[in-house]
Amino acid sequence: MLSPAINIESLPKDKQDKIVEHLKEYIQDLQDEQKCKNYFDKTQDKLIASAKLAKQQIAEEKATPIDYNKL
Repeated sequence: MLSPAINIESLPKDKQDKIVEHLKEYIQDLQDEQKCKNYFDKTQDKLIASAKLAKQQIAEEKATPIDYNKL
């Protein structure tokens, strides 16, 4: 069962401020997630191409292990 809607304006000012701040943070999180998704969508083809190239180089024994100390 859903609880009845609360009129935010009827709450004390400090509670209103907390709700507004929470909503701002929530919206910012959603925007950040969308930016990540957009970036991933834009770079997915490059990632696939890199993976195919790596797989091909491994098959042709042209791949070399990564030296993590040189990164």
